[in-house]
Amino acid sequence: MTEPTKYFVVTKKAVPEVLLKVVEAKRLLESGKLPTIQDAVDAVGISRSSFYKYKDDIFPFHDSTQGKTVTLSMQIEDEPGLLSDVLQVIAQFGANILTIHQSIPINGVAALSISVQVLQTTKDISEMLDAMEKRAGVHSVKILAKE
Repeated sequence: MTEPTKYFVVTKKAVPEVLLKVVEAKRLLESGKLPTIQDAVDAVGISRSSFYKYKDDIFPFHDSTQGKTVTLSMQIEDEPGLLSDVLQVIAQFGANILTIHQSIPINGVAALSISVQVLQTTKDISEMLDAMEKRAGVHSVKILAKE
């Protein structure tokens, strides 16, 4: 009996270089910039065997989220308008907000949980998270779940 497939969400810095190169080779092929697998693996500096070994098991996070619900957890400072700024980022990236839960701030920091629906028109989720984290007053943004 085979073990069920399990998925992990990891940051880019935790992914081995060979896997990042496989993702880049796939991108070059899908975009039409390079016509063959050999051209793509040569361009990124990996072997064909590495490409074939990992090609079905690695992909950018945004490729797997379309039509899904992503639940985010964040810590934000208790400042007027900061929640509005965070929600504006979600709107700018074209995700649909489903739920918002905010705790009462303790020591000036509130825990926030937001569930968003990723649509066909939604831009890259990892870029959205990065844009949220860059806002002054946002301490952390993490993905809690993806359904």
